[in-house]
Amino acid sequence: MAADWVAPLAARLAAGEDVVLVTVAAVQGSAPRDAGTTMLVGASDTELTIGGGHLEWQATAHADRLLAGGGRPQVVRYALGARLGQCCGGVVWLAYERISANEAAAWAQHSAALAGGARLQRRLAAGDTASTWQTGAAACATALLGGPEDWHFVQDIGGSAFPVWVFGAGHVARALVRQLLPLGATVTWIDTRDQAFADVDTSGVDTRLTDLPESEVAQAPAGTFFVVMTHSHTLDFALCEAIFRRRDFAYFGLIGSHSKRASFERRLRDRGLAPDRLREMTCPIGIPGIVGKEPSAIALAVAAELLSLHHARQLLHQAGRPRLSTIPVRPDLPE
Repeated sequence: MAADWVAPLAARLAAGEDVVLVTVAAVQGSAPRDAGTTMLVGASDTELTIGGGHLEWQATAHADRLLAGGGRPQVVRYALGARLGQCCGGVVWLAYERISANEAAAWAQHSAALAGGARLQRRLAAGDTASTWQTGAAACATALLGGPEDWHFVQDIGGSAFPVWVFGAGHVARALVRQLLPLGATVTWIDTRDQAFADVDTSGVDTRLTDLPESEVAQAPAGTFFVVMTHSHTLDFALCEAIFRRRDFAYFGLIGSHSKRASFERRLRDRGLAPDRLREMTCPIGIPGIVGKEPSAIALAVAAELLSLHHARQLLHQAGRPRLSTIPVRPDLPE
């Protein structure tokens, strides 16, 4: 599961704030969000969302009571029907965990490990005072097992890497990076110009200035989504050659027209690239149907293309993993 909630939680704790962590522990039938979705509830505001609507309102109210009165972690069952003011028709189990600012150091370590690419699993059970953590691969993405008195919750965090390396820092690239960050992408952003990022908020982005951006390609992890959109066709072509030296990327997109693609294909074949590998290059980029030329429109189309491919890869990965049930063994947890 994505780890986008861990760093904000660690930051709130470091600032001296107690927080209630609300997690969708399990889902049965139709629901606003999937299992593993998380919301943070502080004394004055909330961060992230478990789907909005009356469910989120009730969850926030319940979390506020825990903030005020304390208590051990708990799981609450919600039927998404007329009584709750929602028409999804499914059932959601929410896990509530009050986390004290005194735990800031431990959560800072979890956040740093995830930022470094670690895969973690946390476990929470009835009667626990806090979750326990371990490193390494686990058996499931998210699972809630047991009943009202003996439930236990398991959650994989990290391991669903979405690394995107963007070459070029023009208007489209800037819009694309803004689109990608909230989607859970780990963005590495590379340009040759000294002032490329001078007036840009690069929080959460690995920015690199280099005279030879093509030399950076070899440093990217396997499964990287490469997006090439520099200011120079010469540089674009050098990056194409460097990317094609690899055979382990998830996506390679080159901004440009059909004529640019034809020109690059011809030059790549002349340089000895096997013709059947040309299909690994996407150019033009972006999902069909968005025809606007505005940077924000192009970025939206490209972000949608990357996200759809990332989700498809996740589904294939999950299909090959052993999984525990994501529905409670005894679906009689308290409502």
